Parts: sequence; structure tokens; C-alpha cells
Amino acid sequence: MSGKNLTYHEEKKIENTQRLRSILQGLPAYAKDYFRAIENTSSPRTRVSYAYDLQVFFRFLIDENPALKDKKIHEITLQELDKLTSGDIEEYQEYLKYYKSENGDQKNDVSSIARKLSSLRSFLNYYYKKESLSKNVAMQVDMPKLHEKAIIRLEPDEVAILLDNIENYESSLTGQKKMYFQKTKVRDLAIITLLLGTGIRVSECVGLDINDLNFRENSLRIIRKGGKESILYFGREVESALLEYINGPRAAIAAQAQPGQENALFFSTQKKRISIHAVENLVEKYTKEFIPQKKITPHKLRSTFGTSLYRETGDIYLVADVLGHSDVGTTRKHYAALDEGRRRMAASAVKLREP
Repeated sequence: MSGKNLTYHEEKKIENTQRLRSILQGLPAYAKDYFRAIENTSSPRTRVSYAYDLQVFFRFLIDENPALKDKKIHEITLQELDKLTSGDIEEYQEYLKYYKSENGDQKNDVSSIARKLSSLRSFLNYYYKKESLSKNVAMQVDMPKLHEKAIIRLEPDEVAILLDNIENYESSLTGQKKMYFQKTKVRDLAIITLLLGTGIRVSECVGLDINDLNFRENSLRIIRKGGKESILYFGREVESALLEYINGPRAAIAAQAQPGQENALFFSTQKKRISIHAVENLVEKYTKEFIPQKKITPHKLRSTFGTSLYRETGDIYLVADVLGHSDVGTTRKHYAALDEGRRRMAASAVKLREP
């Protein structure tokens, strides 16, 4: 259902809305009330994730609950949900670690389990508040403890190593690999430089149209999570990489782009808007080659930008604003470790006794 008049974000919204409708056909009819209720406070993509999570929960009930084993998912009633106990939810939490599905064996780490339980809590809470359930049994079970992971990011010298080596990569290539790299080099450098120089999400990067860029102000317009529009600014290095791509390879590709794709900023070799998966692959390819000691993703490039910005400014609110964090606490949690040096200084700053 794409067309020339639809933006990337409009296409994705339609795609996710259709996907949600498809999933809801297999869930109990009352589930539609919940998804209508959260429509104004969540994105279509988030609602799709919730729906998939609930699909797993209802399949668990049929697979593991003897009283429901002869039912179809859409036949499970609210009255039957109201009979569930905290023990059932604890069993579900254990089930999520490993289970079989139509798509094969499924495994969930602690963060995935926590997300699925959070989806269930929200779902049951809606009916509890509507007095269709006498309790929200999922609230009686503690969420799994999430352990903080060390933030993986590139150090300044590693950023320079990465960009320098991409620029000179073709000297080590031959044959088809060299020909392919020459076709994508300028685009790939522009993408990686943009991610490192602005901290935008990979979804925001692939969603950029050519008219989202303003070189008079060196700014770009992006659509954040939840559909919020934001203006970000970029420096000379990003400007140079973008202009080289726009005035070079992109100009040739745009003239032959697939219908409805002409306005995309970044194109794939198939002459259509580049995908999130393709950007993830190219970031992995180059970082694996030149920074093999670290597993780097587009999100890690975002962390690299956030770290550099905080080190340069010490302004956690600026970092939160530029990264598009709705809660500065999220930003502080990720970058608070960078304050360690200043905390060490505090140890010697206060004198208890004069020497």
C-alpha cells in the first residue's frame, strides 16, 4: 500500500496497523478493546510487539493449563483469565526461558522475559480497571531483575581507525568485492559518519528523505519514536560526507529509483530505500573488519556519540534532548559512569586537616 504520496513513516504505520489487525484476528475479541485504549499513547510498532507478546501468553495457557487445553486462543474468556493465580504467572515466566512455537525453538533472555511480563501486566490491568477482572494477577509476581550491562562503544581513536580504514578499504580488495565496495563506499561512509556524528537511531536514519536535510543550517528533520518530529544539527564532517554522497552516487541512483522511493536519502543497490537490516549489516561488516575486539551495532554508534557529547559538554540534559530520551533518568543511567573521574577528584578536594 505504498505510493508516491506516502512517507517512509506513513508506510511503516500502515504496515504495522495491518500486521496488528492480522494478529488480533487470532486473539480473543475483547483484546481489541485494549488495543483501541492504548492507541493514543503508543506507536503502531509498539502495539504490534504487545500483540505478539500476548499471543505467546495465550499459547502458553493452552499448552500448559489443563483447563484450557481443548480451547482455541480466541475462545479464552475474561472469566477464565480471572481464575489464574500468581503461580500460573510464575509458571509462565519459567516457560518463557525456552518454549517451542510454530517458528521453532524460542529462547528469551532476562530483558525479553521482563518485556513480555510488562506487556501482560498492562493488558490485564486494563480489564482490572474496567472491573472485568477482580485482580491483576501479574502484578503479584516480581519482575525479573535486570543486570546492568557495560556500555560498549568506540573510543575516539577507534572512531578514527574505523573511518580511515573504510576510506582506504578498496586497496586491500580485488575482483567482485572491490567492485561492490566501490559502488557503496561513499554511501556507507555517509551513513556511518551520520550515525556517529548525530546519534540518531537506525530507524530514524533509514527514514530520512532528501528534503529532510537543510544545508543552510546543517540540520535534519527526523521522526522520533512515537511519531514526534525533531530537528537535529550536524557538523562539518557529517556535512562533507553527506554532500559527497548526495552529489555523487545518490544523484545517479535517484534518477532510476523504484516508484515511490525517489525521495529516500539512502538507497540500497536495488535502487529503493535502504532497510534497517542492511544498515545493521554494513555496520557489522566494517567494524568486524577494523575493530574486531568489539561487537558494534548501529545502537553502539549511538552510544559512542552520546558518550562523546557528554564528555565534551558535561550536560546530561543536552545529551538526553539530542538522543531523544523522554526521561533524563534513562540518559543518566547510561552515562553516569563517566562521572567517575570527577568523583575521584572529590576525594581529594575536601581537606579535613591542614597539613
